[in-house]
Amino acid sequence: MKVILMRTVEHVGDVGDVVDVTDGYGRNFLIPRGFAVAATAKNKRQLEHEQLLREHRIVRARKEAQTLAVQLQTVPCHFVRKAGEEGKLFGSVTSMDIAETLKSAGFEVDRRNIQLDQPIKSIGEFTVPVRLPAETSALLQVTVAAE
Repeated sequence: MKVILMRTVEHVGDVGDVVDVTDGYGRNFLIPRGFAVAATAKNKRQLEHEQLLREHRIVRARKEAQTLAVQLQTVPCHFVRKAGEEGKLFGSVTSMDIAETLKSAGFEVDRRNIQLDQPIKSIGEFTVPVRLPAETSALLQVTVAAE
């Protein structure tokens, strides 16, 4: 019996694969649980259509993420903090501070997507990567100055 897998099934195949399984396995396990549908001409056309839509969605999301990345790289992130004589900050600049600055500039970026290994604790210019949807990232310029 040929079936189209709707979910990944271990030792059988991945989503969208057309596989040949025994009749009992297909009728009694895969189809009733929604793991697969019978491989008819109608179901094959529907699968092709869904794959085409999924590809268009991915392309659109990637374009939007690249546009957002270009816009984020132009956003100035300036912080003024109290610092000691050696350029060490009394506090720090965290990913939450950067997210609030981006929010005030009109960009909604989750603080967990700002890939700051450790809070910034010194004066200077820093390049901070920001993870965006569709496997895209942007480099954000962060400047920390003394008060």
